Amino acid sequence: MAPEFDVIIVGSGPAGTSAAYPLVKAGLKVLMVDAQADKGSPTLPSRPFLDARANDEHQWKWMIGEDFHALNQLEAVSPKLKTPTHAHVFEGFSASNRIETDNFIGIGSLSTGGLSNAWGCGVAALGASDLAGLPVDYSEMQASYETVARRIGISGRSADDLSSYFGLDKWSQPPLPLDALHQRLLDQYTRRHAAFPELGFRLGRSRVAVLSQPMDERKACDLSGNCLWGCHNQALYSASQELQKLKQYPGFQHVQDFLVEDLLEQEGSWAIIDRRSARRLRATRLLLAAGTLASTRLALKALNHRDPIPLLSSPTAAFLLWLPRMLGTPRTSTFGLGQLSFALQLSSSTTAFGSTFSTTGLPMGEFVSRIPLSKRYSIELLRNLLSACVVGNIFLPGQLSNNTVVLRADDSLHIHGQVRPELPGLMKTAEAKLRRFYWKLGALLIPMSFTVGRPGADIHYAGTLPMHSMPKVGQTDCLGQVAGLGGVHIVDGACLPSLTEKSHTLTLMANADRIARSLATTIGNQKA
Repeated sequence: MAPEFDVIIVGSGPAGTSAAYPLVKAGLKVLMVDAQADKGSPTLPSRPFLDARANDEHQWKWMIGEDFHALNQLEAVSPKLKTPTHAHVFEGFSASNRIETDNFIGIGSLSTGGLSNAWGCGVAALGASDLAGLPVDYSEMQASYETVARRIGISGRSADDLSSYFGLDKWSQPPLPLDALHQRLLDQYTRRHAAFPELGFRLGRSRVAVLSQPMDERKACDLSGNCLWGCHNQALYSASQELQKLKQYPGFQHVQDFLVEDLLEQEGSWAIIDRRSARRLRATRLLLAAGTLASTRLALKALNHRDPIPLLSSPTAAFLLWLPRMLGTPRTSTFGLGQLSFALQLSSSTTAFGSTFSTTGLPMGEFVSRIPLSKRYSIELLRNLLSACVVGNIFLPGQLSNNTVVLRADDSLHIHGQVRPELPGLMKTAEAKLRRFYWKLGALLIPMSFTVGRPGADIHYAGTLPMHSMPKVGQTDCLGQVAGLGGVHIVDGACLPSLTEKSHTLTLMANADRIARSLATTIGNQKA
């Protein structure tokens, strides 16, 4: 029996949708499956955040949730996990994929669009030196970077000290306006510019997958401050926005409520199986784009590979900055994601990357624990201080993580989180340098606010089945094809062999586009 499809893509996140376009444009029959049933679109706040907080008598429904979602997630590592409008994004992932963790925060999504429904929108292109370990032609990656960047819409273009670091400006829209605090930081940096780069600190506009100008049916960011809760303008990119475009191609189908539990080879083709409903669908090729953790489990299970393997994640920390000269600054509606970013040299071989955000649009509870006082006095202090504060994050390269993954005898995936011995010292160096550099810019790093996250808190995962020029079992080739599973390709972060400090989403999208372009040609020739 001939396969029903040329290609089945498991997952509709950034990697899955990026892989779908070259395939459907080549006229192939492509099926995309998601594990979650259609739950409809959540009701998003449409008024500016500050207006809604002051005047919306129903704000508790999206701030706390009718089922008290936010209160049930008080220990969550990220405010995104506490937001009722994003509850469906994270719901049921670990249980459905049988993922267990030890000293590791494992996050994923079963929903259409995956984690891009609730991400920070940070983007960057890796340079040729960053991709030296990839068995691919860099010119192919560059072409795919351009294709993806133009499709999703990126803003932040600026002739600043991070232009070459991000490598995206020729495909980007202008930057979004800065709020008063970030504008002051940038002005101070510009005035004292000569002193910083030679000391290993570069500051510039954040490059984000957010529209500063309208594109297709999506509107530009209106600076409402609702980024954490959901953008009613669709200015923030989400892979879920791609489905309507993909459905315009006659060869594309999208099926929801199909939880892939097994991959089965049958007479030169591959079947995916949902044991809940006993459904089975077949294709010549399978592309795994379910997110690094879920794709890893499916591949290891199909291989019956039970040996421990490494999992890369980016060690991360958060901090709070106070600008004393801005005390009393009125809170205004503004963009709620990264406004300014920095690259920080920690050693001859280690660079860190981070961004700073407005505190508008974030609940005060996110900051209370970062103040070295009791909750009562922290709240009193923040009432006066917070409008003059920005919050920051920092990421270090994945080589500083030391996580391991193993498929157990019962087919559950166990993740043990650990870091390299040198990481604590590098984090102390990062804190000291940030304190010094931001003080030169007129900002005080609040004492004891620099908080190092647990392994996995970054939600940047990669490297479990890395691409290799001569792949062995537990690795993939230059097209993400799993050694020992001919016809099964991994196109998400699981196949990336390294994880830099930079935001990695655009790279996994470009790599998925590159792989799918090659497969479209190969499959097309085989069918001819």
